[in-house]
Amino acid sequence: MSRKEKKEKKNYFDYTLLFLVLFMIAFGLVMLYSTSYHYAEAHFHDATFYLRKQGIATGIGLVLMFFTTMVPYNFWKKFAIPAYLLSCGLSIAVLIVSDKINGSARWLNIGGLSFQPAELAKIAVILFIARYICQAPKSMGRLKNMLKTVAWLLPISAIVALSNLSSAIIIFMVGMIIIFVASPKYIHFAVPAVLAAGVGGAFIIVQGYRMDRIKYWLHPELLEAGNQTVQGLYAIGAGGWFGKGLGESIQKMGSLPEAQNDMIFSIVCEELGVLGALGVILIFGLMLWRFMVIATNSKDLFGSLLVVGIMGHIALQVILNIAVVTNSIPNTGVTLPFISYGGTAICFLLAEMGLALSVSRGIILEEEQVMQ
Repeated sequence: MSRKEKKEKKNYFDYTLLFLVLFMIAFGLVMLYSTSYHYAEAHFHDATFYLRKQGIATGIGLVLMFFTTMVPYNFWKKFAIPAYLLSCGLSIAVLIVSDKINGSARWLNIGGLSFQPAELAKIAVILFIARYICQAPKSMGRLKNMLKTVAWLLPISAIVALSNLSSAIIIFMVGMIIIFVASPKYIHFAVPAVLAAGVGGAFIIVQGYRMDRIKYWLHPELLEAGNQTVQGLYAIGAGGWFGKGLGESIQKMGSLPEAQNDMIFSIVCEELGVLGALGVILIFGLMLWRFMVIATNSKDLFGSLLVVGIMGHIALQVILNIAVVTNSIPNTGVTLPFISYGGTAICFLLAEMGLALSVSRGIILEEEQVMQ
C-alpha cells in the first residue's frame, strides 16, 4: 500500500502574543492601583481615581484591539497618508492652543477629554513609512531613495519635538528601524544618524529646561529638580531582591513625584524586588520575540514592516523608561508600556497590538499529512 504526503494549509493566530498582552494589561492595572491609591485619595478623595480612568481607557483600547485584529491589516494602507497629515495638524494645534506643563505642552482638550497627539503620530508613522517603502521596496538599496524615505520622518518629528522631544525621538527612531530593516545597505545610515544627532542637540540647546535635565542627570543629589530621580533610586534600592510586597511601597506615599507615570518601574522594583522587575523585563522580551516571529512569517512586506515598527516602538519605550528610572540617561518623560498611567497611550498601544495580531492572522501554515 503506497503512502502519499499531502500538504494542508492552516490559518495561524498568535495566541501567545494575545496572552502576553492581556497579562500585561492586568498586571499594569494592578501596579497602577498599588502605586496611585495613596496619592489619589489625598488629592481627589478617591483611591480608585487613576484606576477608573485607566480602566475606561483600557476598555476602549481593547475594543480598538479587537477591531484592528479582525480587520485585514492591508485595509489600513489607505489611511496611512491621512493619519500622517492629521498627526502633523494635531501636533501643530498643541503648540498653539495647549497649556504648558513643566515647560512643555503635550495635550489637547477635546470635548473635555485630554488627548496626546504624539501617540497618534507613532502609529501613523509606522503605517506611513511601511506603505511608502512597499511602493518601491527594491529602490531602498540606493542612498538617494533611502534619504527620501528618511525625509518623510523629519516634518512630523520636528513638529512633535517642539513640545515633546522624547516622543519625537521615538517617532524618528521607529521610522528609522523600519527603514533599516527594509534597506540592504546599512552603511547608508551614517548620514541620517549624524543629522539626527545634530538636530536633537539643537533642540536641547534651544530650550533651556532640557539642558537643566542634563545637569540634574549628572548630579541629581545636588539639585532640587533631581529629587524625582533620587527618590526613584531609593525605591529601587529599598526593594532588594524580593521586594517589600505588593502595596507596601513607602516612596509612593509622596516622596516620589508622579510615581504612577514615568517612574512606576521604580515602584515595581520596590514592591516586587529585583526578581519581579526582571520578570517584567522577561515578559517584554517574550513580546518582542513574538513580534519577530510574526514579522518573519508575514505573507507580505507591508505586514512585516508594520510589525517591525510596532516591535521597535515597544522596545524603545521599555529601554528608555528603564534607563531613565535607573538614571542611565537624562529624564525624558517616556512612559512604560501597559503599566504607566496614560489613557491615550494605552488606547493606541492596544490598537497597535491589534495590528500585529491581524498580521498573524494572515500567516498560512502548511502541515504535512501522510495519506495511506
